[in-house]
Amino acid sequence: MAPTRLLALALTALTGFSGLVYEVTWEKYLAVLLGSHSEATAAVLGIFLGGLSLGYSVFGRVTQAWVARGRSHRLLVLYGVVEAGIGVYVLLFPWIFEVAVSISGVLPRGATGIGFVFDILLAAILIGPPAVLMGGTIPILTQALSRDTTDATRFHALVYACNTAGAFAGALAAGFILIPWLGLVRVMIAMGLINLAAGTIFGLLGLRAGSPARNNEVVQDKPVMVAGFRSLAIAALLVGFSMMSLQTVFIRVGGLSLGASQFTFSMVVAVFVLCIAVGSFAVSSLSRIPSSVLVVNQWLLVGFLVVLYLLMPYAPYAAHVLRTLFRDTEAAFYGYYVAVFLSILIAIGPAVVLSGATLPLLFHHLRRKVGDLGSVAGRLYSWNTLGSLLGALLGGYALLFWIEVHHVFQLSLLTLSVAAFLLGSKLGTGTRRVSQFLLAVALVATIALPNWDPNYLIHGPYRYRQPNLATYLGPAKFFGLRAGANILFYEDDPVTSVGVTEETYPGGERGLNLTNNGKSDGNTYTDYMTNSLAAIIPALFAERNKSAFVIGYGTGVSAGELIVLPSFERVVVSEISSAVVKAAPLFDFANHNVSTSPKVEIVRSDAYHVLRHSEDEFDVIVSEPSNPWVQGTEMLYSREFLSAARDRLHSGGVYAQWYHLYSNDRTSVELVLRTYTEVFENVSVWFGGGRDLIILGFRDDSKSLNLNRFEERATSAQFKPGLERSGIDSVAELLAHEMLPVGVVHAAGLSGRLHTLTEPLLGYSAARAFYRGRPADMPFTGGGESALIGRSNSLLGRYMNRATDPQLFAGLCDQRLEDCATLLAYWYHTAPNSPALAQYIRSAGQKKWPFGGKLTPELVRRVSQLYSAPDQMPRGQPLAISSARQSVLDFERHYLHAIPFSPAVLIENWTRCAQNPRSADACRRGLAGARDLLGLETAENRP
Repeated sequence: MAPTRLLALALTALTGFSGLVYEVTWEKYLAVLLGSHSEATAAVLGIFLGGLSLGYSVFGRVTQAWVARGRSHRLLVLYGVVEAGIGVYVLLFPWIFEVAVSISGVLPRGATGIGFVFDILLAAILIGPPAVLMGGTIPILTQALSRDTTDATRFHALVYACNTAGAFAGALAAGFILIPWLGLVRVMIAMGLINLAAGTIFGLLGLRAGSPARNNEVVQDKPVMVAGFRSLAIAALLVGFSMMSLQTVFIRVGGLSLGASQFTFSMVVAVFVLCIAVGSFAVSSLSRIPSSVLVVNQWLLVGFLVVLYLLMPYAPYAAHVLRTLFRDTEAAFYGYYVAVFLSILIAIGPAVVLSGATLPLLFHHLRRKVGDLGSVAGRLYSWNTLGSLLGALLGGYALLFWIEVHHVFQLSLLTLSVAAFLLGSKLGTGTRRVSQFLLAVALVATIALPNWDPNYLIHGPYRYRQPNLATYLGPAKFFGLRAGANILFYEDDPVTSVGVTEETYPGGERGLNLTNNGKSDGNTYTDYMTNSLAAIIPALFAERNKSAFVIGYGTGVSAGELIVLPSFERVVVSEISSAVVKAAPLFDFANHNVSTSPKVEIVRSDAYHVLRHSEDEFDVIVSEPSNPWVQGTEMLYSREFLSAARDRLHSGGVYAQWYHLYSNDRTSVELVLRTYTEVFENVSVWFGGGRDLIILGFRDDSKSLNLNRFEERATSAQFKPGLERSGIDSVAELLAHEMLPVGVVHAAGLSGRLHTLTEPLLGYSAARAFYRGRPADMPFTGGGESALIGRSNSLLGRYMNRATDPQLFAGLCDQRLEDCATLLAYWYHTAPNSPALAQYIRSAGQKKWPFGGKLTPELVRRVSQLYSAPDQMPRGQPLAISSARQSVLDFERHYLHAIPFSPAVLIENWTRCAQNPRSADACRRGLAGARDLLGLETAENRP
């Protein structure tokens, strides 16, 4: 192959890489403008595909005009200008986007639908122009570099394959590396430079004398009309519609099987584009292509997909088995996703490869009929991309309001069968009769296909990282272990697959569990404490309680605890899932009939979009989204979203954000807290049940430290019933949920990057932490200024200073083993011989803590030593280095601002450790580390 063509194909792969990165990046950009709900995703994909379709058509006609005027030898110059134009636009995009956001902010909102239409138009203006330019790739290069009509099929397939192979790499790079490393702005700059460089090289190739781009042997007459072209174009459209709809189906099943993270999305998209490239490469390698190959290819595609339809319900089980083969370590992360990629490739690859061969085969059939190669490619891809556009808007969004995901699959099978029939009918008498028979068989088979059993889809076995007794016994026996869970509701909507199951808990109490894409997002029994406290605690602090905004309906418990407070007049609930709203009445028994309450207004929309354009002010805002590793959820933890929420708070208002420590890591926790403190000047952290956090952001701090007001409200007839429903019987038990008092997080000085809409770090770090599945540690705040502020501002500490009976501490133990050990250790320090203490330690030791661990007398005594005064500590006796290290671990893990440890203990332990000659050097290093941990440069904290 000539060097010019080899270089052109390499550059085409590179621009395919950048094109897919653009698509992923634009989706995240435009979520700021449109919100992260399904309408926005469908709109972004629709605008992008619509622009490509228009570009294919426009540039197909442009190449036709250049050929007719004898300018085919300058087509590479034209293409260079197009690529450079993309590069320049993309380099300017971040600043153009800021202008669009500003315009959106000042446009009159009117009705919600009208405001959304305004933003859709802005989105079209933003990404429409470069998408149209990207549509010039295939028609211009096919015309410019094909030597003659016999060479056109092969080279056209190579152009398509190389461009798609680059897109495959872009899908993986954008999802796993580029966006988390560089952020959106730097990604756009890097990709823009790629297009600009490619455009420059193409332009120079076109200007070079004697370039092969002159294409002298290609017929340059005006194209003739091809008999039956409309039927072939409709077939191309139907294939585009079906495969884009199926991509949506596979992404949804991937979410049910692997979790709906950005990584799952990237895997499925990458497999699609890789297999399309393989299909195109296969066509380019054929020396002879009979017309029947196209028809056979299409019917094979239908046959593969029928088999795949029958296997799809077992994907969650297969994914669970695969997950159990990998360890829960960072080192295994990429190995696991390589295995996931290969598994998806094996499952759906053959069908997608066949679909990737369709357009090159269609082009081969048409190029012998039409003289202008660029026009053929342009028109053909325009029809196909129009079908993809309809697949994105209908199969990927609109139809899911009325039918289930498996029905979209069945519809795709029907449309592919019709496409195969149309192709067979136009390519010869023999194939026409066979196609008629096969169409009848396909219609009957599709109608007879069974619906997917939700029992195999609803339970999210990807959450179980270790095998159980039935893991390797097959899906029927594996899911048979869930026979006690009664499915009350299951429905697919454009956002998620929603299920409601009923289970019976100890004591015969009934509980309903809400799942989204197989992941539990609320339980009326196990999550009641967290859901209720997420509403009650901010309401206790708020200046007034008249209006509230709740992000995420869930089980409705948070909204329910607000509407039963007499002072609340209005509670607005933002929920993006129509299926969650439809399932809402099932939870009325547990949430005071939220679904029918006249106080409640449910808005089916993205919360950021609502808050950014709202003029209302709220006294309390409660955010209870899904976990941040779920694609789209990370926006609700961003600096921009928190700023929008803060600006919608009334003076004295409080914002409460749910977060979790389970299946998380310290990096992600610090990222969330760091971003929170960037927006709110006053922040405190409480916990709900188990390892659920409730992060509070105060509009101002006038009431955040008023213990008397807090206690008065908590014991009032307005709040006390809700607290009792949460399992809290006293003010002391409520205050025990205080983890980090106001001012501590700011004083801790957590350094690092922030999670923003243009630096979306959290989703990626949270997904990696979810893979490992370990509980996260809170950042240590027991040293330096943060320890001083915590000691001063702790409401629990102030309350305990009033207590004279050490047994009060026993009532503060809740679900956190760490804090319970600290409280009992302080009791032991103040009254070591108390019979009540010994009895309580025995009973607490028998308790099954939610996240493991055991409370023992040895643990209580060991932690109690951290309260020793300097004159109570043994002097002059060497201490084993293991004991010194253990004291540091205990200090970090069990530190409680309400009853802080004595820093002198750590210093004395390492000093005594250094008296042992064999460990002196290590102990001196430990001493330096302890001083740094304690921030002893602060005078007040010196021992």
